[in-house]
Amino acid sequence: MDNKLKNIIVNYKSSPNKDLEYGILKLSEDFEETKTLIIKLTHHLDAIEKSYNNIVKEYKSRKNES
Repeated sequence: MDNKLKNIIVNYKSSPNKDLEYGILKLSEDFEETKTLIIKLTHHLDAIEKSYNNIVKEYKSRKNES
């Protein structure tokens, strides 16, 4: 987050409309970027969990065979 945006966030009541527009744009971009990353990480985490569960299931079935 750049200093300009930090200043706008702190002083939004006294910031001019041009700065508020800048803040809206930057925060919207950051929000969408963060949301996309969270969704990608959630899918990755789900894939890891599925792989882990498959491996554990196979391991347990092999231990029971011996």
